[in-house]
Parts: sequence; structure tokens; C-alpha cells
Amino acid sequence: MSPRKRALFNISFVGMIVGLPLLTWYFAISFVHYDAALAWPDVAFWSHIQPPSVASVGFYVLWVAFQALLAVWLPGRTVEGAPLPDGRRLDYRLNGLLALALTIGLALAVVGLGGVPAGLLFDEFGALVTTTNLVVLLGCVWLVAFGRRQANAAERRLNLLEAYTVGACRNPRIGRFDLKFFCESRPSMILWVLVDVSLAAKQLELHGSVSNAMILVCFFQILYVADYFCFEDAILTTWDIKHENFGFMLGWGCLVWIPFAYSLQPLYLVAHPEPLPWWGAGGVLLLNLLGFTIFRSSNLQKHRFSSDPMEPIWGEKPEFIQTQHGNLLLTSGWWGISRHSNYLGDWLMGLSWSLTCGFGRLLPYFYPFYFAILLIHREWRDGKHCAKKYGADWSRYTAKVRWRIIPGIY
Repeated sequence: MSPRKRALFNISFVGMIVGLPLLTWYFAISFVHYDAALAWPDVAFWSHIQPPSVASVGFYVLWVAFQALLAVWLPGRTVEGAPLPDGRRLDYRLNGLLALALTIGLALAVVGLGGVPAGLLFDEFGALVTTTNLVVLLGCVWLVAFGRRQANAAERRLNLLEAYTVGACRNPRIGRFDLKFFCESRPSMILWVLVDVSLAAKQLELHGSVSNAMILVCFFQILYVADYFCFEDAILTTWDIKHENFGFMLGWGCLVWIPFAYSLQPLYLVAHPEPLPWWGAGGVLLLNLLGFTIFRSSNLQKHRFSSDPMEPIWGEKPEFIQTQHGNLLLTSGWWGISRHSNYLGDWLMGLSWSLTCGFGRLLPYFYPFYFAILLIHREWRDGKHCAKKYGADWSRYTAKVRWRIIPGIY
């Protein structure tokens, strides 16, 4: 990498380290204090940043520790991940669905017995945003020092800023406990569910009922998380697990962004208990189920094809391209319609979350706009990687499967 290019990367890294926490604070302040308006971030605006509270720090420390104990102690299948560049395969224990169910059950019991108020996570939302940002910012300093010990030769050539931002190594582990795999889902995805439930409880506390819009968005998002853990082994084939190092970018995205940016729609609905008309609720439900069907069925087709290339897809023998690299590129089912139909399904689900909020504000629609950019970039990055890996075979594949994500459009 040239010195000029490295300098540009370093500037972008600093921008992310400073800008991403500010973005989550902006959302938290805007939604809680400005009714999700596009408020100008002046001094008065930033004065609403909440410092960590005793409750937020205590909760988050206990939360991460509890999820780590569940990951280690709960029974579950042990499976091997994708081959690493050196040929090794790491093993992973899959017990996320059991951890999710146990956590929800315990949370309901604690609230039911009067241990904590049901709306605690709403009351501490701002303080929790600050707490988790500080945990990631400080924790990644330790992760650099720890990850350097497990880094390969190429990773050791990263400077400290690069190691902090993108990660000092790909799979930092404490014994057999994989830090990246754990942070990707347990303290992030499960916390997202608890935040949603707490926001619904707060709407009930403030207005005496839970709106159909709140019920729908909580159902959509809890279904999304439950589905994620039902097919937990599929996580091991994702780009993050296979190719990304574990540093600030991935750690912040999981631990901060997922629970506090993905829950913006129910956060908005706390102060907006107006119900959706029956036709609106029905349309949003159908859109979500359509997205879920495309997302889940396309991912299952790919997963089953990787296990058994002869298993029929839509009742027919699957078609594929045999590469010189040895891999098979599926061109049947959803994967014959576009290269990433699963991305389309995922985006349609995200759009349905925002539609539960009506059209009074723009910020509740941030997620589908952001997610579209993310998915397009991810598809471009994946295509670039595959073109380099498969060469002429990838050209044959893209000639046969022309559309990238949306058939007939993109």
C-alpha cells in the first residue's frame, strides 16, 4: 500500500472512531428528546448526552458476563467453521437459540417479581448508548494487545491504528472461546430483543395499551433474531466470520449499532401510540412475510446445496457452474434469479419495520436507506473477491446470473 493511500485509510479510521459513536448519540438524543426530528446538532443538542449511570454500567457488565456464561455452559452442537487460509478449521458451540429463550424467560421472571421495572432499558437508553460506546472504545485497546499475540505475519505489519480499527487478528480466542463469534450475536442480538420488549412495556406504561404498530415491529424483529439463532451454523459462512478481523469496526457494529440503531422504530413508537389502519397493518405484515420468505428460503437453498449439491431445488435438479478452484457456483432457485436474492429479502424486512412508524418523520426510515447502501457495498465487495478468486469462471457465472440483487433493476 502506498504512503498516500495508507494516510487516507488512517484518516478514515479516525473518522469512524470519532463519528460512529457520535451518530448513535445523535439518534438517541433525536428520538428521545426531539421526537425523531432532524435536529441541528448544536451545543444545546449535545448537552443531552447522558453519562454512564450506575444502573447502565451495572446492567451491561452483568449482561455480557451472563451471556458469556450461557455461551460456555449451555449444551449445544459443536461444529467446524470454514477452512482458514492455513487449512485449519475452528470449532464453535451453537447454543444461541437456547440462550435467547432462557434470557427472555429470566427477564420476564425478574420483571414479574418486581426486581426491575419493565421499562428500564427505555429509561436508561441514553446512558446505555454511552456505556456501550465506552466499553467498545476502551475494550478495543485491550483487544489490540491481546490479538497481536495470535496474529499472523501479515497482521503483525498493521500499525496500531489499523490494528485497533480493523482488528489485530481474524479470530481472537480465549482458549476455545471465540470473541468475534460471541460478540457478533449474544450480547448484541439478544439485547436488541430485550430493548424492543422494554420499549413496548414503556408504551403500555405511558398510554395504557400497546399499539398494533408496536406489536408488529416487535414481532418482526424478534422473529428476525429467533430465525438468526435457529440457523446459527449459517453464521459461520458469513463474510464477517470468514474474512473480517475483529476490531473496532466489527465490535462497534455488533455491540452498539445492532441493539441501539436497529431498535429505533420501536423507540419512535413509544411516544406515538396511534394504531395503524387495518389495511396498513395487513400490508406491512405481508411485506415482512414476503421479505422473510425470500430471505430464509434463499439462504436455505444455498446452505443445503453446500451440504448436498444433488438435493432438488424447487423440485428440480440444481444447476451450477463447476469452477477450476473446486467450488460450485449455484445457478438454480433464487440464486438463478439474482446473485443475492437474500439481500433483497433482508431489505424488504427492514423496510417493513420502518413502515410501522407511518410517514410523519424521516429518521425512522434511516435503517432501510442505510441498509441499502450497506448491501450494495457488500455485494460489490463480495463480487470483487469472487472475481479475483474464480477468474474466468466468475465471468461465466455473472453472464448466466445477470442481476446482482433486484431482478430487472440491479
